[in-house]
Amino acid sequence: MTAIKENSTLNANRKSNQASCPVSFVMNKIGGHWKPIILYHLLSGTKRYNELKKLIPAITEKMLIQHLKQMQQDNLVIREAQNVVPPFVTYRLSKEGEQLRPVLDAMVVWAFAQDFKMD
Repeated sequence: MTAIKENSTLNANRKSNQASCPVSFVMNKIGGHWKPIILYHLLSGTKRYNELKKLIPAITEKMLIQHLKQMQQDNLVIREAQNVVPPFVTYRLSKEGEQLRPVLDAMVVWAFAQDFKMD
């Protein structure tokens, strides 16, 4: 993940926008192409990394790891690692992540209202 300088204009604009617009705040947390998809799959319960990778085959390992880490930092996802060989790591929604359920459910309803067809 590319770090943004604390004093950059982009960072200042982002902070200003987030402070004045709740939608910008939410989009900063769950925006982008992959985060909502990862969150959607975690709605059904705890998943191991490989389960998520199989559910989202188009995502690269780098992007999946990066987004999971970002969502951990934003307290949306909880990572639980057991100290065994091979490593056993699971991901689940945190309390804050669970609060996004109505938002993600609304996205699903809207998609089907737009004639979305599952393969």
